[in-house]
Amino acid sequence: MPSLVANIPEMPNQLERTDFAAGLDDEFISLLKTLQNADGGWGFHAGEPSRVEPTCWALRALSVGSSSVTPSAARNLSSSSIATGTHDFQSEELRKGAGYLQSTQLPDGSWPACEEMRTGSWITSLTCSVLAADGQSAKNVAAGLKWLCEDFPRDSSPWMRFVQSLRPKSHIHSQNDSYRGWGWTPKTASWVEPTAFALMALRDAPSEQLPRNAAERRDLAVALLYDRMCPGGGWNCGNPRVYGVDGDALVLPTCWALLALREAPEKPGRALSLAWLQKELAKIASAASLAVARMTLENYGFGRPHASRDLQDWSAQELAAQGTHVLAWVCLALDPARRWAPASATIKKDAAGKTS
Repeated sequence: MPSLVANIPEMPNQLERTDFAAGLDDEFISLLKTLQNADGGWGFHAGEPSRVEPTCWALRALSVGSSSVTPSAARNLSSSSIATGTHDFQSEELRKGAGYLQSTQLPDGSWPACEEMRTGSWITSLTCSVLAADGQSAKNVAAGLKWLCEDFPRDSSPWMRFVQSLRPKSHIHSQNDSYRGWGWTPKTASWVEPTAFALMALRDAPSEQLPRNAAERRDLAVALLYDRMCPGGGWNCGNPRVYGVDGDALVLPTCWALLALREAPEKPGRALSLAWLQKELAKIASAASLAVARMTLENYGFGRPHASRDLQDWSAQELAAQGTHVLAWVCLALDPARRWAPASATIKKDAAGKTS
């Protein structure tokens, strides 16, 4: 079984954090808990109605390592004790949050971006990924994954590929339309970020919950992400080249794509994108991008290069004002027991030779 990380440095010890950073993390986690609404969810800002996305990020930050331990206790756990696995959300905050997500799931298994919507969206991927750690949400996750794997983007249908083949390659974009990922909304077009989140959902789910065509969807989506990479490394939101002009990479789409490709077959584009992100980190000035970029590089085993800002530059209240998701991302970046991407990356092949 070949290793996919031959050119990636050894993972650093994520349990090594300063007491100062540990104290910050506890402060941020405490504030995150106070922002939970009575219905169990979180809004994007304090006092706002609960929404699925900020609830997912809050639950991910609160459930790092083990749902029954605090951030301080998690820092005393061994590496083996924080290995990925399915358990039940045990704390009051986690159980109420899971209950909110279960109550907002639509009959077809998907989740809407807000309760007023009656159509599922990309947020189904993030919800499945978060609830995969909760044994009591197994049926919800299985239904969500089934919806995901049945949602094929319309832009890569056989008819649309035929239409695209009649146009000059430079007319709009240059990409392989036979690859299929996921869109922000069902039956539309493939985009980098929703494809990345769907791949992470399929990776995080227990194998018994995966639909039969999950391996095929993964293969097509991985190929799409590599195909959509910008010429200089990294990803933007959509196409790498439009109207003959190369697109510029953006930090967050690049991070989500790299995290989704953590266990994918190695290709030169991944190393090129990691190099781009390392250089870009020095220029990042926002807490949101800095937190996710740090987590991405650490998950690939890279040390922390110099950046113009540090996460300790912001107070908990300042981060919450930027959004519940930003506060949660910083909590994840500061916590050594976060459950984001596996520390090792190998691929498994079935009898037909397909990745699984």
